[in-house]
Amino acid sequence: MTEQPPARKGTTVHSVTLNNGVDMPILGFGVYQVPPEQTEKVVTDALAAGYRSIDTAAAYGNEEAVGRAINSSGIPREELFITTKLWVQDHPAEDNTRRAFDVSLRKLGLDHVDLYLMHQPYRDVHGQWRAMQDIHRGGLARAIGVSNFHPDRLVDLIEHNEITPAVNQVETHPFHQRTADQDLMRDRGVQIESWGPFAEGRNDLFTHPVLSEIGGQHGKSVAQVVLRWLVQRGVVAIPKSVRVERMAENLDVFDFALTDEQVARIAALDTGASVFFDHRDPGMTTQLGNHRLTD
Repeated sequence: MTEQPPARKGTTVHSVTLNNGVDMPILGFGVYQVPPEQTEKVVTDALAAGYRSIDTAAAYGNEEAVGRAINSSGIPREELFITTKLWVQDHPAEDNTRRAFDVSLRKLGLDHVDLYLMHQPYRDVHGQWRAMQDIHRGGLARAIGVSNFHPDRLVDLIEHNEITPAVNQVETHPFHQRTADQDLMRDRGVQIESWGPFAEGRNDLFTHPVLSEIGGQHGKSVAQVVLRWLVQRGVVAIPKSVRVERMAENLDVFDFALTDEQVARIAALDTGASVFFDHRDPGMTTQLGNHRLTD
C-alpha cells in the first residue's frame, strides 16, 4: 500500500492501488441517506476531519451539495478522490449513460471524477459499460467500476469488455463478509469496496459482545474494530456519520492491529447472507431495475 497525506493527530490514511495504477484511500466518507439540505455541512465537516475520499451517487440526490462542499473547502483537487454512481439506464444505454454522467459532473461542479461506478447490475449493463469505458478513455473518470455485482455478473462483464472494473462496491460487514467474493475479485484484479460497513447497526452490531470485547482489549470502539478489520483485509470502506466526533473516530484506526485470534472470532460472525436484501431476488430486480431518477 501507498500512503496519503496525514489526517488528524498524525493519523495516516493508507491507500490501495487500483488495477490501472490510480491510488484510492482505503477509508472514505459516504453520504448515502444524508438529506441534501444537510450534505454540504456534513461533507465540509468530513473534509475538515481529514477525509479525502467522498462517495456519492446520482440516486442519493445530494451531488450538488457535495460539490459545493468540495469547491468551498480550499483543498486542492488533486488531493481529493471523488466517487459518484450511474443509475440504471433505459435503451439506448450508451447515449443515456453519457447524458447521466454529464448531469452528475455538472451537479458536482467538477471537470472529472476519480471513480465512476455502475450502481446496479440491471438492464443493459454492457451498453452502460461501453459508455463508461469511453468516459474513462476521455479522461473524465480516472477509474470506472461497478456496485452490487455478484461474481457471475462481474465475470460476465469482465470477459466481454475491454476494461476490467477497478472496483466492485458491495455490502460487506462482519455479518456478511464476502471472503470468497473478495478472493475472486482479487484474482480478476478488482478492488472490493464495502458499503454498509456497520450493517446500519443491524444484529445489534454496536453492542455485539464479541466486537465489544475486542474493542475493549484495544481501547477502541466497535466501529473502530470493524473498520480496522476491513482495513486489514484490504477492503475499502466508506463509513457515514453526521457527528463530527464520530467522523474523527472512524479515521483513527491506523494505530492498532487485530490479532489472528481476534480476526478468527470476527470471521465466526459471518452468516453468508445479506442483512438487507439480495440483488439476485426477482422482486428486487424488478423494483430497482424499473426505478427512474429525475434530474
